[in-house]
Amino acid sequence: MKEAVKQKFFTKNLLVWFDKNDRPLPWKGEKNPYYVWLSEIILQQTRVEQGLPYFEKFKATFPTVLDLAKAPADQVMKLWEGLGYYSRARNLHFTAKFIATELNGVFPNTHTAILGLKGVGPYTAAAIASFAFGLPHAVVDGNVFRVLSRVFGIETPIDTTLGKKEFNKLADALLAKDKAAMYNQAIMDFGATQCTPANPNCTICPMQKHCTAFSKKLISTLPIKSKKIKKRDRFFNYLVFKHADTIVLNKRQQKDIWLNLYDFPLVEASSLLSEEALLQDEVFQKIIGTQSFTIKKASKPFKQLLTHQKIVAIFWEIELKSALPVNDSSFFEVKQKNINNFAFPKIVDLYFKDKSLYLELF
Repeated sequence: MKEAVKQKFFTKNLLVWFDKNDRPLPWKGEKNPYYVWLSEIILQQTRVEQGLPYFEKFKATFPTVLDLAKAPADQVMKLWEGLGYYSRARNLHFTAKFIATELNGVFPNTHTAILGLKGVGPYTAAAIASFAFGLPHAVVDGNVFRVLSRVFGIETPIDTTLGKKEFNKLADALLAKDKAAMYNQAIMDFGATQCTPANPNCTICPMQKHCTAFSKKLISTLPIKSKKIKKRDRFFNYLVFKHADTIVLNKRQQKDIWLNLYDFPLVEASSLLSEEALLQDEVFQKIIGTQSFTIKKASKPFKQLLTHQKIVAIFWEIELKSALPVNDSSFFEVKQKNINNFAFPKIVDLYFKDKSLYLELF
């Protein structure tokens, strides 16, 4: 089949498939650019099932972009808690404030202007432009890479400059320009429910007849990535200082993971430390100073996988005889009853949930 004919076949059959297999989701058909933007930011690197309740929470708490712009940063981060990739929340809040102050609360309505917003890349800009404003820009995300690489037999790695250019050119050629929003939603749904990463439903696929990956048995091979992500291991020895009804928290302010989230004072080392090694550690000694203390217990290890890192942490529960002299500007005391007001990374939440499971209260 000639390439132009195959492209026409693909677009036509994709829209027919979508007409029969449309997934009902609260942001579908939405024309309010604020809600479209909100849903797209939440769904970056997040499954629909996980992102759905967050979209509903944000929409209910911040009905307009101006409401989001006026919100305290801690409130935004707390609402985002558990969703991961927290830079998305920081960029979301920054951009809301930019729209409120610099654009008079009016969301930009051109592809170029949308692409200029912080936290908005080519895929998100195309999605917002097509869904909110009907502009003819094709989306290219993980689902699209997978569908196009399989159907058209593209073996160029998707994580290379050459690959991105090739896929973008093909995506633009396939786009039903008079039905951009419908087409973009169709191809993303097709990748999410039909042409899935593992075990795609090839037996009833409308593209099967002309799918290169199916005919050449390349389903499990495509798409191709040239680079494998190397993860490094990090070991966190958290210091949970308690005195009376207070606990010491740390606000993460360094250029590192979990910026602007909260955790505890920390000794990072090349491994999880024994009690003896912890007591001899210079960072621990600097934090504790001359304070009288008793180490009550150490938690079991907890793990959290990030894109480029694996975090392993234990939590040392330490009873203080008097309040900790707070020498580090990022440390501060809070009442234990108020701890739920702060947004924590997942690994700290796992620790809290484990204590709750055994009814161990602070």
